[in-house]
Amino acid sequence: MSLKARHKGLHPLLKIAEWLLVMGLSFAVVYVLWRLLPVNHASTGALLTLQGLQAVGLFIVPSLVVAYLWSDQPLQWLHLVRISDGVLVLLSVSIMLTAIPLINTLVSWNEQMRLPEGLHGLEQIMQQMEEQADRLLQTFLTYRDGAWWVLLLNLFILAVLPAIGEELTFRGIIQSHLFNSRLSAFNCHLSIWLTAFIFSFVHFQFYGFFPRMLLGAVLGYALAWSGGIGYSVVMHATNNALSILVFYFGTYTWHLSPDEIDALGTEHTWWLTLVCTPVMLVLLFLFYARTRTIQK
Repeated sequence: MSLKARHKGLHPLLKIAEWLLVMGLSFAVVYVLWRLLPVNHASTGALLTLQGLQAVGLFIVPSLVVAYLWSDQPLQWLHLVRISDGVLVLLSVSIMLTAIPLINTLVSWNEQMRLPEGLHGLEQIMQQMEEQADRLLQTFLTYRDGAWWVLLLNLFILAVLPAIGEELTFRGIIQSHLFNSRLSAFNCHLSIWLTAFIFSFVHFQFYGFFPRMLLGAVLGYALAWSGGIGYSVVMHATNNALSILVFYFGTYTWHLSPDEIDALGTEHTWWLTLVCTPVMLVLLFLFYARTRTIQK
């Protein structure tokens, strides 16, 4: 039996262990390479580089490696098919645009949730982690006073690379193979929502847990309906890019504070959520209907 045949015949739990091992080794390699760079590793540029390497080493490379080990057709196994329908791309972007007020509203509600008194220490730790993450993100977005080339670099490293890596990992592997192969006979929706739960949980940002889980479910349905991971990548990258663009233009063009930017769809602009949410749902239905038409 060939080495590849042995890998394909592994027990699911052993496959998960192998996948985690590949992830660990891959990230260790890129981290060592980053440490070998002749730069100040505490500088903003070096930390931004590490963000990009993390997406590649922790998500993209391991996904491609295990797809090669576990399948004779690794690209198809990961649902990496050519994006061939411009209407679906346009709908993908539009869905994310109209979702902004709803996401901000859900984040606002999520932030008002409090853990039981016995978990107050854990809650403080999570708050500190989120504040550190927000400060780091703002440092990236204001690097070199928001020069246009830094904006493009941020869009690539913070929007595109994570979208590709996380979709390959969560939708391409976890939803499609670790869950769906065992749950589809019972309920394919369960695999989508379980993956969305894990997707949100591993970000370790409690105060954005529910909106991120909802986003994960939308991305999961985009894959389930279209059969290709490309459209969920477009949605994911659009969501990431919108956060960067709104912050960039809000700060340097509209002169808004980060809190004012995050309040879009809440407080005095609550009506945007009421207007945009039904539009988003209609766009999701149009996306679904379009995929059914293409597959006939």
